[in-house]
Amino acid sequence: MKPTILLFSLAILVGACADESSEPLTSAQLTSGQVETIAKEAYLYGFPMVMNYKTMVQYAVDTGNAEYKGPFNEVSCEARVFTPDDKAVVTPNSDTPYCMFWMDLRAEPLVLSVPAMEDDRYYSFQLIDLYTHNFAYVGSLTTGSNAGRYLLAGPGWKGEKPAGITDVIRSETDFIFNVTRTQLFGPDDLDNVKVIQDQYELQPLSAFLGEQAPAAPSRIDFPEWVEGSQFDERFFGYLDVVMELLEEPGPGEAALWQDLARIGIGPGETFRLAALPDDQLEAFAAGVKTGMADIEAFLAENASDSTISGKIFGTRAFLAEAATGYFGLDKPDLLRAAAAHAGLYGNSAIEAIYPTYYTDADGEPLNASKHSYTMTFAADSLPPVKAFWSLSLYDGKTQLFIENPLDRYLLDSNMLDRFSRGADGSIRFYIAAESPGESLETNWLPAPDGPFYLVMRLYGPEEAAREGQWIPPKVNKVN
Repeated sequence: MKPTILLFSLAILVGACADESSEPLTSAQLTSGQVETIAKEAYLYGFPMVMNYKTMVQYAVDTGNAEYKGPFNEVSCEARVFTPDDKAVVTPNSDTPYCMFWMDLRAEPLVLSVPAMEDDRYYSFQLIDLYTHNFAYVGSLTTGSNAGRYLLAGPGWKGEKPAGITDVIRSETDFIFNVTRTQLFGPDDLDNVKVIQDQYELQPLSAFLGEQAPAAPSRIDFPEWVEGSQFDERFFGYLDVVMELLEEPGPGEAALWQDLARIGIGPGETFRLAALPDDQLEAFAAGVKTGMADIEAFLAENASDSTISGKIFGTRAFLAEAATGYFGLDKPDLLRAAAAHAGLYGNSAIEAIYPTYYTDADGEPLNASKHSYTMTFAADSLPPVKAFWSLSLYDGKTQLFIENPLDRYLLDSNMLDRFSRGADGSIRFYIAAESPGESLETNWLPAPDGPFYLVMRLYGPEEAAREGQWIPPKVNKVN
């Protein structure tokens, strides 16, 4: 007989001993290989959700965290752009001052109010559910530049649209995250952005209607986030917590949730890593390792696709179609996991795309300790956008901005009148650890003395950019 592993040895199951005559939560017996297979599937499915949980704890729960923004259901804005001091989210932008806040819709919906916006200023509220689906947008490219009030409702709300509400936006999860981007035209525009941010408002539906508030939802004991847990077997404890918040599987996820219950993860289960014997602990760790290997392989295989970001961020329905239509996958879990690893909270394609450079024109990894680089835009081939574009540089090890002598983390279309141009009108960017010379420093994007990568952001990309007819310029070695 092959050796087997009783499931109850994987976790302490709540209530299992309360009634000896009752059926156990499961009677399945799993080999270490089966545990590893389920663990890998769980890792790909849950990686973006666990990274989302990290942000939730740091931004809305852990008041002592340097990244703390404010409590649930409270607008939190900063009239500044991100720098190397911001470390919670990898590959952040430094184009648009952010408002970032978490919302809890368990008790009642919330009303989001936005002011009228100048026609030429881009702004967006990116609404993200616990899965990291971009389930809706409010902003200049989607709802327009007029003032509006939007009712944000969770899956359990059954009401009708109240008077005075522009639209009802429904989320399939009760906890949602918002990233607001408000275009900054330059350093002297910060005061204007602050005035705009101060007009963003969030209030409970009961307050909007002048009615008595419902009872507060139950308090949740959020486990503290431990950095690095996303890359080892500790991951599964956090996935267990997130699934408790979800309460039930989403469309097409019932079979997966049953498999996860077999390894002690999910609502009604109590996953305890410390209770695992060594062989099972190794199986969980192996699942993480093979899952991350799949994520990194997927990103490497698609590194040359300038439109890849437009295929891995979006709604649940869009990602399901992208998985089968673009990549020949039967489900979108790998897409979501790769997106979270490469750049958590990336925009949907209609809002922005992100041509990304990990290698130069010869296919070699970008490394400023070995080479200096250039990127050249012909006069008639600047990125085609409805809003604006930028090019940002990130440290290859930390995935964050780096300190540099210019305090410069990007070059963008707001700087067009300051860039040095060639005789033919072309614009050449210099990407290097050392200055290209004082006369060319307006076009210099400082790089670390080591590996790095570049992200181009196109806000409001035209169809030519979304569909790949416009080709981003290559990065060429200088020496």
